[in-house]
Amino acid sequence: MDYPVESPPFATPTLSGVGGSLKASLEDFRVDEVPAYSPSGTGTHLFVHFEKRDLDTKRAVEAIARGLECDPRSVGWAGLKDRRGITTQWASIEGGDPDKALELRLDGIRMLDAKLHEQKLRTGHLKGNRFQIRLRGVHGDADGAREILSALAETGCPNYFGPQRFGWNGNNLTRARRWIVDGGRAPRKRFEKKLLVSTFQAALFNEVTGRRLEDGLLAEAVAGDLMKKEDSGGLFIAEDLETEGPRVKAWEISPTGPMFGAKMRWPEAEAQIREARVLEGSGLERADLASFRKAGEGTRRALRFRPTDLEVAAEGENLLLAFTLRKGSYATVITREIMKSGESAA
Repeated sequence: MDYPVESPPFATPTLSGVGGSLKASLEDFRVDEVPAYSPSGTGTHLFVHFEKRDLDTKRAVEAIARGLECDPRSVGWAGLKDRRGITTQWASIEGGDPDKALELRLDGIRMLDAKLHEQKLRTGHLKGNRFQIRLRGVHGDADGAREILSALAETGCPNYFGPQRFGWNGNNLTRARRWIVDGGRAPRKRFEKKLLVSTFQAALFNEVTGRRLEDGLLAEAVAGDLMKKEDSGGLFIAEDLETEGPRVKAWEISPTGPMFGAKMRWPEAEAQIREARVLEGSGLERADLASFRKAGEGTRRALRFRPTDLEVAAEGENLLLAFTLRKGSYATVITREIMKSGESAA
């Protein structure tokens, strides 16, 4: 697997980046979770809305649970948020008291709201995330950033996994390959197995997506594509390209790519051939996917996404960006396109 999965091709290679630095301070990166629903006000699970600074989600929520004298194993969250930055999100804690939650004073955490709900908050139960990002010391201007964002909003941004998915210096990906491809010793802990499988899946997804982009097919229908309906999330096979092609351009549907696993639904025809070629290039065959079935069954993921509610403003030598992304998409993929720092866009 020689494909540059941590630095895949740009979607806007002909548009110059603005350079600059990202996350120079905590205040430069803010994420506000957009929830899928509001807590009902009754039930045994306490939904807490909180702001955290320079903390990862797991540590923050467990600290809140301990402050409420509740079992940290009972917690739930819709998604993990970046440690480096200021983020707001919801979490659930079984048995917590709303009044006590609002009185908590914890390092790096500010409680915003607390209400009861009938069920635990599950992974994926969010609409998306709103990002406010400051790029410091840019050499480009706001118009250049707007042009890149507009291009991504029109045809779509590759739904790559960001480099944080692969660990420091790609260490998690190296470990995943050693186990899954080379037949090395499997991790003992279930969490670590799932982490390494998801890392390996992400790498192959990035390769499939990057190769589609290089061939000019990111926003095009390919025979046999497993399409995702943008409104409902339903999947179907693309059989009539004359019909499905315009629907892709109109953002009614988008092609999906593989998160390889034994239970993943495969596309057909040309789309299946393209994905199988990437899997074989990694050193695995389709039958090998069963070897890590318990750690990653596999699924489909849209090949593209588009940022919405775009805002760009100049602030001296800095740029302020704001945009909303659907759940599961990485803001660092957007900032990479805008900055193009230290990478060739050709």
